[in-house]
This record gives sequence, structure tokens and C-alpha cells, in this order.
Amino acid sequence: MNKKTLVIGASLKPNRYSNFVVQKLVSNTIDTVAFGLKEGVVAGVTINTELVPYDDIHTVTLYLNPKNQEAYYDYIVSLKPMRVIFNPGTENPEFYKILKENQIHFEVACSLVLLSTNQY
Repeated sequence: MNKKTLVIGASLKPNRYSNFVVQKLVSNTIDTVAFGLKEGVVAGVTINTELVPYDDIHTVTLYLNPKNQEAYYDYIVSLKPMRVIFNPGTENPEFYKILKENQIHFEVACSLVLLSTNQY
């Protein structure tokens, strides 16, 4: 099963972890879409600056600090992903509660590590 992934907080800057993860997802042949503040392309993936109502997202991986996540709670829940990954620095107990209430699994993990160790 392809775990189509939405990267929220995607960056065009090549030294950012969100940029690395887009590249790693693509190299692992995982369908990848991205949302960020600046439009552009990373590893063939267009970074959208508008929220797209996808209907087939398996995983949302977050690269936003907890305060910046608040604006996206409803959007992420509306996507009905199978899981949300909270990468280092994005831990958010308030959002965990909302995800639990909506029966959405979440993990506090590093997407890059999960991909590198075949645990994604």
C-alpha cells in the first residue's frame, strides 16, 4: 500500500528537514504532496501555498511548531488521515487530544528516521 503523505511546513530551503523528508519520500516511491509558505518544487513535488482538500492522504507529517499548527487543526482532521507524525519540535498535546477524539492515530517520531529504518 502506498502511504500517500502530506508534508505540512514544507520548505524550499535545502538545509531544512522538511525538504529532506520530501526528497526521502520521493526516493522511496511514496506519493507525496506538500504545503508550505512559499510555492516551489522539491524533488518534483510542488509545494502548494493553499490548502488542497485531498481525499486520499494516509499520513500527515508535521514540520510546524505547536503554535503554528493551530490554524491547521480542522484542515488536518478533515483529511481523515490514517496517522499524523509529530516530528521533533512539533510535539503538541492539545492536538493529540483532538486527533484522539477523531480516531486519528498519531506518532511522536522523526519521519526521516522512520523512512531510513523501513518503519514508515
